Amino acid sequence: QVQLVESGGGLVQPGGSLRLSCAASGSIFGINNMGWYRQAPGKQRELVATITSGDSTAYADSVKGRFTISGDNAKNTVYLQMNSLKPEDTAVYYCNMGYYTFKGIAVDAWGQGTHVTVSS
Repeated sequence: QVQLVESGGGLVQPGGSLRLSCAASGSIFGINNMGWYRQAPGKQRELVATITSGDSTAYADSVKGRFTISGDNAKNTVYLQMNSLKPEDTAVYYCNMGYYTFKGIAVDAWGQGTHVTVSS
C-alpha cells in the first residue's frame, strides 16, 4: 500500500514563502506524475501544479510565476515552493501521485492534506 505524506504547511504573512514536501512510500513500480491540488473553504478542489516523470510541469494561472514544482525521482518526493503568497492561496494543499504497481495497475493516490494559511 502506498502512502503520501505531506509536510511544510503553516501560517505565513502575505508576501511570504513556504515549501511543501510530499514523500511517497510503499510498493511503487513507476511514477507517471505527481502534483499539488488545493481546496479552500467552500470551494472545490483545484489543480495547483503538476510534474511528470519527464519533468514536464504545468501550473494554474493563479500561481504561475510564484510557485515552482519540482521532484526527486530517487526519493519519490515532490516539492512545491510557494513565493509571494497571497491570502487567496489559503487552502488545504493535497499531494497527488499517479503510479503503476508491480502488477501493472495504474493507481491514483492522495495525501492527507496540509494546511496553508496566508494572513497578517
